[in-house]
Amino acid sequence: MSWGMERSKLSPVHVVGGGLAGSEAAWQLARAGVPVLLHEMRPDRATDAHQTDRLAELVCSNSFRSDDAEGNAVGILHAEMRLLGSLIMAAADANRVPAGSALAVDRDGFAAQVSENLAGHPLIEIERGEVAGLPPGDWDNVIVATGPLTSPALSQAIIDLTGEENLAFFDAIAPIVHRDSIDMSVAWFQSRYDKPGPGGTGKDYINCPLDEDGFNAFIDALIAGDKVDFHDWEKDTPYFEGCLPIEVMASRGRDTLRFGPMKPVGLTDPHTGTRAHAVVQLRQDNALGTLFNMVGFQTKLRYGAQETVFRMIPGLENAQFVRLGGIHRNTFMNSPRLLDPSLRLKALPRLRFAGQVTGVEGYVESAAMGLLAGRFAAAERFNEELVLPPVTTAHGALLSHVTGGADDETFQPMNVNFGLFPPLDDGALADVKRKERKKERRRLMSRRALSDIAVWNSDTPMAAE
Repeated sequence: MSWGMERSKLSPVHVVGGGLAGSEAAWQLARAGVPVLLHEMRPDRATDAHQTDRLAELVCSNSFRSDDAEGNAVGILHAEMRLLGSLIMAAADANRVPAGSALAVDRDGFAAQVSENLAGHPLIEIERGEVAGLPPGDWDNVIVATGPLTSPALSQAIIDLTGEENLAFFDAIAPIVHRDSIDMSVAWFQSRYDKPGPGGTGKDYINCPLDEDGFNAFIDALIAGDKVDFHDWEKDTPYFEGCLPIEVMASRGRDTLRFGPMKPVGLTDPHTGTRAHAVVQLRQDNALGTLFNMVGFQTKLRYGAQETVFRMIPGLENAQFVRLGGIHRNTFMNSPRLLDPSLRLKALPRLRFAGQVTGVEGYVESAAMGLLAGRFAAAERFNEELVLPPVTTAHGALLSHVTGGADDETFQPMNVNFGLFPPLDDGALADVKRKERKKERRRLMSRRALSDIAVWNSDTPMAAE
């Protein structure tokens, strides 16, 4: 494509929301030479989950999940975003902390870098204050990236405009513990199967073992623990299955957690030389290694119950909690019904949506939708033809799913996964042994995705930046 308009004559694109998606969208627009007005309501209007006024603040886990670009779909998304000049991935890489084969970040350093980069860009102006209701009519090109905590006024305006009820689910936050309050005479450092991962050593997690009696007592206390009461209007809101509260998982069966976040496989207790009945893992949460979060332990237990129940875990008897777990209500749109293939609202095409509000789930997926929304809005501002990423790429597969590939009658939040990618050509695995086909299929899908995203990127002006 060629930009056919002088950049100095461009009117700004408005980006509403300074989370991961909004920050990435603003960055992509500015890289293309388009002025941006980035609207963030914090600190003028607080949320139940955020603690600072920084852009791209991480309110849940500090993990961007697997960084394996050959065997994991989110790892492919990481690799594609790096190739596309993602601000979010650059900040994540610069602030990574050891996490086995995952990419985890120092949350404070990450948000600080994103905020500084955006504030320092000459084409980006940051405006603090809530955009209540629909953006003004003279904003002709708008990206709404308000995330799962979209303000009630804007959420209601979307409902009024589309005639659709927003869907909703609960998302829970895991506790964070001071490292020096963990008893290492009981716990030990080890990554599952000793995998080192990027920037790791193979000993990136703290593991707390439970024997069978201890595990059963813990499960009983977890289920019986005092839990947060929901408002009447919240009671029928479904949880997102990929981020269930720990006590909800426990209530589904006594051994559910032993096959989930408390699975003991790939771990050997060096104090006993045996595998524990169950294991609680904690992952480094900051660059200094002074804080660790309880992996998979998102919860709706009340604070007092959390301190009592979680201190039943061997090694955490004297745990000092920097932050206890919590729960908040997330909202998302029925995107397959409401959005066109370039993320524009069918009922009002000057509005384009990005991030978790579109029904993607996960930090990286949200940022990826922001990246695409920014590029689409830039092309639109320059009156250029919109070219969608191929569905063989992680970006294209996820975009296709939320804008039409999913069934709008049963639409729920979705992480990127290999099930969203189109199958390989017939015969691609004909000569591969059956037991090796799954691994080879993923490797070939990864190779195809990264090749196709590179070709797509070469057709955009951002490739030359």
